Amino acid sequence: MTPFHLRPVQFVDSPIGRDGTVARLAGGMSWFAAYDVHADGGRTTVPIAEFERTLALGHERAAALHAAITAPRAPLTLGARTLRLDQPLVAGILNVTPDSFSDGAKHGGDPAAAAAAGVDMAVAGAALIDVGGESTRPGAAMVWEGDETQRVVPVIERLAASGTPVSIDTRKAGVMEAALAAGAAIVNDVSALLWDDRALEVVAKAGCPVVLMHSPDPEKGGHGRVAYGDVVGAVFDWLAARIAAVEAAGIPRSRILVDPGIGFGKSLQDNLALLNGLAVFHGLGCALMLGASRKRLVGALDNEAPVERRLGGSLALALKGAEAGVQLLRVHDVAETVQALRVWRGLRDRALVG
Repeated sequence: MTPFHLRPVQFVDSPIGRDGTVARLAGGMSWFAAYDVHADGGRTTVPIAEFERTLALGHERAAALHAAITAPRAPLTLGARTLRLDQPLVAGILNVTPDSFSDGAKHGGDPAAAAAAGVDMAVAGAALIDVGGESTRPGAAMVWEGDETQRVVPVIERLAASGTPVSIDTRKAGVMEAALAAGAAIVNDVSALLWDDRALEVVAKAGCPVVLMHSPDPEKGGHGRVAYGDVVGAVFDWLAARIAAVEAAGIPRSRILVDPGIGFGKSLQDNLALLNGLAVFHGLGCALMLGASRKRLVGALDNEAPVERRLGGSLALALKGAEAGVQLLRVHDVAETVQALRVWRGLRDRALVG
């Protein structure tokens, strides 16, 4: 594990009057005044005003991380649509599987109804609809590639025909190929292109953006438990290695998004540490996706609240992501999350005018 990471801290509402003392996070709407420096097991805080003098000078990794953390993220070109990544966007979750942990069977078996639900999410403010045909909850049965394809393709075709940007949530190369041919524009793989030997080739050939999610055992399903010493550092370094492998296959970093994999093979304490450390992952130089909506950790923190009663916690996590500069928030409750972000954005806009 690389024993050096930078976590942006001391966030401020506005850079006005703070020249030289704050830095902008990934070209977005957040500014920070210091780094929490993790080095060789120790931690220290270095103000931005002193960063060049005390750390960046002569420290190649510190300088490279700072450059990655502060560089604007390139927009995603999805056919005729462009998604700008200078503010948080919402990706609506559309499951077309009978055993999803949250909305299983709600849209299964009726592609027209599922597509209509996706369009409704887009109308409510989702920038992207993430379509999945296989549950990735712990213990879920694997779905045959042909069945998964039959579930997702008719829905994607309808959404694409309506002009709605679509991503395909799958780990299978054959499903990726069929979904991309049907009009999907992004591949979102919980195994970071490791489960299927052909997946990396398919994405590289398509030239589409891809979301690489961390899991401790992606080849086996993603839910193996690991005893982490430093979960944030471990996930960062794992994702850095995957980014390097994907780049080597011909996919530019500007088309790679990363997801820390909340809930995948991680304890409650691991998940909370990752959420508190989200800003570290900007050091990878990629746009970030956060998928924490309705997940088990919300119930664990609220008297075992069932899935259908996790909206408040999901909104809190979405706003935590927005504050940390996450570019894409993957959620079930689109309208409510979009409203929360609009209020957050209104507060930001007001701060910027003094």
